[in-house]
Amino acid sequence: MENSTDETKLTLIESSGNVFADLGLKDAEEMMAKARLAGQLALAIRDLGLTQKQAAERMGLDQPKVSALMRGKLSGFSIERLVRGLVALDRDVEISVRTKPDNRPAHLAVVER
Repeated sequence: MENSTDETKLTLIESSGNVFADLGLKDAEEMMAKARLAGQLALAIRDLGLTQKQAAERMGLDQPKVSALMRGKLSGFSIERLVRGLVALDRDVEISVRTKPDNRPAHLAVVER
């Protein structure tokens, strides 16, 4: 067996902080916001010790929807629906609107505390 002496060159690119934007996907900010909200829902379900069925009942969903949510399948979820789910799981959700700085375009973000 012959050893290859070809060098493989890797190019490292610093992340923007949004994997969806880094992949060049349309609606990357919305996708990232939904992913962060879904992550918070998963944490709330865990912290409350709920089964998927119990979480579904509290959120007004069926269990398969909660299962999809927990697996990151978010295509059937709007930001509004995810926010309503968080409130149903006793989480405060604050929406902040402010004037953007002049040095960048306006954006959508979910900030976790």
